[in-house]
Amino acid sequence: MPAYAERFPVGSEVQVADAATLKRFRATWHLHNPLLPEQLAWASKRVVVAKVGFYHGGDPLYVLRGVPGVWHEQCLTLADGAT
Repeated sequence: MPAYAERFPVGSEVQVADAATLKRFRATWHLHNPLLPEQLAWASKRVVVAKVGFYHGGDPLYVLRGVPGVWHEQCLTLADGAT
């Protein structure tokens, strides 16, 4: 994706990555906005994007409706059947 362009606009229904993927991301990501332990409980859940922001340099960061923390795009996919 180009810098400062989100893959999932506000209102998109997304699915959080599975537990193994989240754990791997948490163990290897050492930059801004690390995943919090409480975010792991949301593995594989379908949720709605509430807010999109960008880290300096263009990384999209997501706030999900009713879900704690800030989410990286690589921890999300478009939910099955979502448009």
